[in-house]
Formats: sequence, structure tokens, C-alpha cells
Amino acid sequence: MNSFSNMATIGDFDPLNAAVPATKVEMTVSCRNLLDRDTFSKSDPSKIIFTTTEVIDNTLNPDFVRKFILDYFFEERQNLRFDLSATFCLTGFLAPSVSLSLKDFLGQASCTLGEIVGSMGSRLEKPLGGIPGKKCGTIIVKAEELSNCRESVMMQFCGNKLDKKDFFGKSDPFLVFYRSNEDGTFTICHKTEVVKNTLSPVWQAFKIPVRALCNGDYDRTIKIEVYDWDRDGSHDFIGEFSTSYRELSRGQSQFNVYEWVACCRAETRVSLLSFTLQVTLLSFLVDIEVTFLDYIKGGTQINFTVAIDFTASNGNPAQPTSLHYMSPYQLNAYAMALKAVGEIIQDYDSDKMFPALGFGAKLPPDGRVSHEFALNGNPQNPYCNGIDGVMEVYYQSLKSVQLYGPTNFSPVINHVARYAASVKDGSQYFVLLIITDGVISDMAQAKESIVNASCLPMSIIIVGVGPAEFDAMIELDGDDVRISSRGRYAERDIVQFVPFRDYIDRTGNHILSMARLAKDVLAEIPDQFLSYMRTRGIKPSPAPPPYTPPGHPLQTQI
Repeated sequence: MNSFSNMATIGDFDPLNAAVPATKVEMTVSCRNLLDRDTFSKSDPSKIIFTTTEVIDNTLNPDFVRKFILDYFFEERQNLRFDLSATFCLTGFLAPSVSLSLKDFLGQASCTLGEIVGSMGSRLEKPLGGIPGKKCGTIIVKAEELSNCRESVMMQFCGNKLDKKDFFGKSDPFLVFYRSNEDGTFTICHKTEVVKNTLSPVWQAFKIPVRALCNGDYDRTIKIEVYDWDRDGSHDFIGEFSTSYRELSRGQSQFNVYEWVACCRAETRVSLLSFTLQVTLLSFLVDIEVTFLDYIKGGTQINFTVAIDFTASNGNPAQPTSLHYMSPYQLNAYAMALKAVGEIIQDYDSDKMFPALGFGAKLPPDGRVSHEFALNGNPQNPYCNGIDGVMEVYYQSLKSVQLYGPTNFSPVINHVARYAASVKDGSQYFVLLIITDGVISDMAQAKESIVNASCLPMSIIIVGVGPAEFDAMIELDGDDVRISSRGRYAERDIVQFVPFRDYIDRTGNHILSMARLAKDVLAEIPDQFLSYMRTRGIKPSPAPPPYTPPGHPLQTQI
């Protein structure tokens, strides 16, 4: 491979990009009280998840031996389907010369991977369906995070006699790490800092998840390139070497001294000089970290609240030009954003009851302006049953309230913050989704509310719809400059903003575009969640003991 082919990728990058899952989980499947489709023996069920099949003989309560390892992404809706069939043989009960072997349908169940890991103990039990008028039994799916996905490694490297690339002074070297992919390509996963003006640098120790370094495969190739930094970005290639996680895990030893021979023209520009360059691993320390799924498995609930902008700048909901227009043919931007994000978040909330708020409208019967009203009209109980319930009250509100203004964020932020402030033991975490169309009117108050909320177990997602400029939202996001208010800085980053227009699919594929939107706005939630838990020293609760139905044998055979 041309060593310069990756030069464009060694600037800004996300070391945990979409090519690497948040983690990997191992799933086990059991069934109970399956429908008996055999005349003379129990069914022999097989399950189909994706394209894998396993047959267990002669039981209505199978525990399948084969396990499935799946990539898990918190920010994606990962749909699963299980089909069960019975294999039975009727040989000997028909005409002597006839032998019939076939598979018969026993039932079907669908769920998301988020539903499984979001259930208590990461154990989901669902009824099987698919046969009208019949009770098909239940399927039990359990998920367990793979242990090697919890590993992070702290490493430090140094260089010796690196090639001098600068005409004046010495080199300014840095390292770029790449993990190899299944298709033989390489993806950048870490870049060290630049050590100025030296041929024998000692780079700072850095910590990286093992999944980002090698995706959990200890023998996968890791390529490391050495560059001399240049101000104009045209960094000079010094050399490269390859290793693996298993090799690096040997630590400081002769196995982790990497040498290569470099050539350059002498001062006369006629003869060539060759010399040995060297990079050495100084330290290697593995740390087993507590993960997002440890908290979810221990029972931590993600509480989801939605706040919708009902200001007049959205346009008259009765007109097709309005951002709130209720078309009989497709969802408006507000509904699409709500559904895309909510359908993923709801898997992590056991009761599926979500507060739905509005702001910037005049309310009946007296026309008072409110920036914190319950969409269902009940301020004492603003909860809606599932995302479908939220959608329903949103549509009803459009028929009863008058769009007005201004666009104030702080009341709804403070509303959720009050609940978050009352639960600081790690049992609950709060996510507020604000969907808005315009320029924020209470910027100073909103910034103060966010700074105050940054020390609470909560995150804020802002989706901007419509054509407006969203400079203020970008400032609230705080990715470039940490948000502050009256001299106080936010303790941690809790805001993620995206403009809806960046996710409009020109071909009309709204399902794909909304999946991309949800992925981007939710991707930071697990790290924000862990940041809060770690800074507060909150450990995950132990997972509940494995569930066994009383009096139920693991297998019933005849």
C-alpha cells in the first residue's frame, strides 16, 4: 500500500467511528411451552436468526446451545426476528413405501437488540405468535457483553534515531495507528501528539479501547506509521511497521522494538546513506472498565422527555408550508425526528411512559402564553404511553393551541433538571429531546440552565428543523468552545445539536435518513452517561440472578 494514501485521513478523526460497534454481545435463546405439532412425539424445534439454524430433538422447552455474537450500537435500531419450526418424521405411519420429512411452523417473535439489553438483567421474554388462535409459547433471549469489549489499554512509545526530514532543525515526529478491516483495508484509530524538534521522541502515554484498536481480535494486524509534522499539512512519511494486540501485550521487551532501514541522499545528493530507525513500546497496561451496558443490565433506566417548539415562526399548521403541517401522506419534520430518536430511546425505559412538553404557544381557554406545557393537557401527569402516545398528543395539541412565541429553552431544560436533581444514585438518567425551528430567544438563561444541568444525570438533544440559521444551537452544543454562564463552565458536555435538513434524503428514503439522524444525535449519550457515573463514583448495581420459572424443568422429554 502506498504509505501516502492515508495522508488525508490523519487530521481530525473520531477514533470510535461507525466502523467499530459500541461493544459486542453474546445472545442465548430458550423457549418454553412450545406448541406441540407432532402426533406421536414432542416437536424438534429449530430457530432461525438471520441465517443460522440449530435443531434440538424432542422437547417443547428447548435451551439452544449455539450462541450468537452481535455488534451492538446504542444509537441504532437493530431489528431481530426469530422463526421457530418443528422437524418431525412421519415415516411408518403412512403407506409403507412413503417417507415424509418436513418442517412445520411453531411461531415467530420480533424485537430489537436494544429491547433485549434494556430489559432487566438483559433478559427479554416475549410471546411467540404467528399462528391464529393458538398459544405458541414464549421465547427467552438473554444478552451478555463480551468480556474483551470492556478492555482498554494504556500504551506509551518512544522513538530513536528517527529520520531527519526538516532542512532546519530536527524532525517533529508523531505516530498514526490503523486497525485492519475484514476487507484488507485500514482505518485510523489513534494519532499521537507531535513531539517537536527531536529524533528521539518520547510520546505521551495514551488510552484506547481494545475494540477501537483491533475490534476485539487480538491477532488482527495493527499498522503504525511515523510522520514528520509540517505546518502546511504535507507531513513527511518516515516509515511504518506492523504488529498486533497480542504482540503488544507482551509489553516492554525485545518483541516490541520495531526497526526498519531508511535510505536518504547524502549532502552531495549523489550517494545514498542507509540507517536504522527504531520505535519501542515503553509500557502496556490493560484496564477492565465498567461499561454502559453494565449499568443498563443493573437496572438503570433512561428517562426520555420530548419538548416541541410551538412558536408562530413554524407557520400555520393548516398550511402545507408549515413545519407542523399534518400531511395525510407523510410525517412532518417534527414527527420524523421524534419517531427516529424516540423509538431507540424507548427500549431503555421499562414503563415506556414519556413526558411530552410544548413551548411557545397560547393555551386554551384563556390564551395565556406557556413555555412549559403538557401536550396531553395534564400538567400533573404529562406522561404518554410510548412514542405512539407522544405522537398522538402532539397532533392533538396542534388542533387546540395557538402558535405564538418567543422561543425559550430554559423552562423545559429546568423542568427535566428538577427531576434529574432528585435522582442522583445512578438508578435513572434523563434525556431531553428539544425539536425547534428558530433562533433561541433566552440564550443567556438557556446557557445557565445547561451549565447547571451539566452536573446532573441528564443529556440534551436538540434537532433544528426548517431553513433558519442555527448558530446559537451550535454554541449550546459546546463541541468547539465549552459552554459557560457568568464565569462558570459546564462540568461536562451534555448537549448534542443536529440540523434536520442535513438528513433529508433527496430520493425520499425517509427511513434511511432518519436512521442516520438518530445515529448522530444519540451517539454521544453512552459516553455522556458514563462521564456522569464515573465522576460521581457511581458503580452499576449487580445484575439480578438468572430467572428460572418455578417448577419448570430445563427440558421436558418423553
